[in-house]
Amino acid sequence: MAENNKLSSTFRPFVASETVMAEFSLRAIILGALFGLIFGAATVYLALRAGLTVSASIPIAVLAIAVFKKFGQSTILENNIVQTIGSAGESIAAGVAFTFPALIFLAGGENYFNYLNVLTLAFVGGILGVLFMVPLRRSLIVKEHGALPYPEGTACADVLIAGEKGGSMARRLFTGLGMAVAYKTLMSVFGLWKDVPGYTTPRGSSYPNASLSAEITPEYLGVGYIIGPRIAGVLVAGGVLSYLVLIPLISFIGDTLPAILKPAGKLISDMNPSEIRGGFVRYIGAGAVAAGGLITLIKTLPTIVSAFRDSFKSMQDLKSGVKLSRTERDIPISYVVFGSLALVLIIAILPQMPGTFPGTLLMGLLVVVFGFFFVTVSSRIVGIIGSSNNPISGMTIATLMATCLIFVSIGWKGDVFQSVALVVGGIVCIAAANAGATSQDLKTGYIVGATPIWQQIGLIIGVLVSTFAVGMTLQWIDGSMAYKGIPHAIGTEKFAAPQATLMATIIKGLLAQDLPWALVFIGMAISVVVELCGIRSLSFAVGVYLPLSTTFPIFVGGALKGLIDKMRGVKEESEVSPGMLYSTGLVAGGSLTGVLIAILSGITFMTVTAGAQKEVSVAEYLLDAVGIHGWEKLGAGADFLGAAMFALLALFLVRTAMKKD
Repeated sequence: MAENNKLSSTFRPFVASETVMAEFSLRAIILGALFGLIFGAATVYLALRAGLTVSASIPIAVLAIAVFKKFGQSTILENNIVQTIGSAGESIAAGVAFTFPALIFLAGGENYFNYLNVLTLAFVGGILGVLFMVPLRRSLIVKEHGALPYPEGTACADVLIAGEKGGSMARRLFTGLGMAVAYKTLMSVFGLWKDVPGYTTPRGSSYPNASLSAEITPEYLGVGYIIGPRIAGVLVAGGVLSYLVLIPLISFIGDTLPAILKPAGKLISDMNPSEIRGGFVRYIGAGAVAAGGLITLIKTLPTIVSAFRDSFKSMQDLKSGVKLSRTERDIPISYVVFGSLALVLIIAILPQMPGTFPGTLLMGLLVVVFGFFFVTVSSRIVGIIGSSNNPISGMTIATLMATCLIFVSIGWKGDVFQSVALVVGGIVCIAAANAGATSQDLKTGYIVGATPIWQQIGLIIGVLVSTFAVGMTLQWIDGSMAYKGIPHAIGTEKFAAPQATLMATIIKGLLAQDLPWALVFIGMAISVVVELCGIRSLSFAVGVYLPLSTTFPIFVGGALKGLIDKMRGVKEESEVSPGMLYSTGLVAGGSLTGVLIAILSGITFMTVTAGAQKEVSVAEYLLDAVGIHGWEKLGAGADFLGAAMFALLALFLVRTAMKKD
């Protein structure tokens, strides 16, 4: 610890504390808010589809430098404020998408799943994540500068310091974005080729109902490249277990069963692979994810204890009456305390929230206790392993389990308490996710010499702005299949919302006691086996839970990353390398196009077809108007055509990634 303090005391930021320059300017606030809206919407889409998110700080920093160079020069501190405000949208979106859609699956929860409630809860969770980090900044960011690298924060600082390279870096990102928009528009809007090629073995074969498919979208290819071959390989391994082992095994064993095997609603011999997955494998996957999250949390207990010990010691060491320099100014602790209490009290007394006053005060108390605990945990963990590996799901699962056990102990077992428990877990999830992103931003600011209080206020602005986009995008996506008679698109195979579905499963299992526990325990045992093999069980478990059509294209991206690293002779590619920036563009472009398609799918009108009126969506009408459905007549050839187009997209990625930095 003494060595860490020595390192922090000798550290000098890029911009000295006594230097005064433009920082919290109106143009920086506006541009940061705009990026927060864009990346927040894209993250909601990606989280609902694949249960994954990617860090937005670095691409926003690159874009900020490029935009300001087009419209006049900016200071490095203004660029930092832009990425600080903009990155809040990504973390808020992740926390919201991982939890609040679970209201759809809970008893009576659908009544609380509306724009105003999502907006309010997201705002409260996001602000708490910022406020709770204020007293922790000096302990985790400053005093442990030499011990906690905060990889994304440090990389983002490198990008800002190397701002004169912004033009070429931004060009690669925009190229990937443009390619993704063009590819997905031609595929998903105009239907030029099949978007999910695949093959399923016949029911009566020696290997029944084994299936392999891939949703060949640019965002999945980009995500795979960013997370790398190791994590992508573990993810797809879980999918292989589900689709090439468990589903064929259940089909083989259950083919001759004369009775319905619960929790399924019909004979296994009459079920297709999708129905077997929904009736059996989904619960196995839920158990695997729950165990994987808890195992990850238990493994970080030493980090948790250390974080609390050092944080409280830091607060005790703070001396009053000392004039602070520009780079040491934080939001006053009194604002933090009263602001946090006010936010929690608002949640407790609002009539549209689940529960009744004064019982909701317990909900507020649990939010404060679990919130501060896991904010500390989250900040410490991302300082070591980065935001991409932050076990937010595990923290949320632990919160939900503890909350449900407390509810059961005091007799709160009714349906209404399912939604109350989710509110606690959701707010804590958002606070922990935003605290991780906040920590990275504060680390960036510490390196470049930013003013902490302006960053903290900027983060609050980012939360406020992005919650509007996040809530609206969530509603658009959920209503995108209403014209087909499906009231909620969330929960379908297209928008599986794996984390949110898992949260609902856990809550119902603990409060309503209606889980098929045998399947859940099997899944938990699978995670234990994987962990004993030296593999991170949480990534594998998420792969078990997600459709293989999601994880397989991600694996392709990860495999390309491993191949390119080997060809270039590097162990780890830079965050701002051509391949990484191009992949970030693929993710952003594909996700934003997906949001647009969801909006077009939700807008319907009446048309006359063969003399009869029919309600169609704008997206469906565009497909019919263009009239390009040739691949539907190709049979198996349509699968080869889709695979060929995806291979072409991958080829462009490889060409870009092989270029020199």
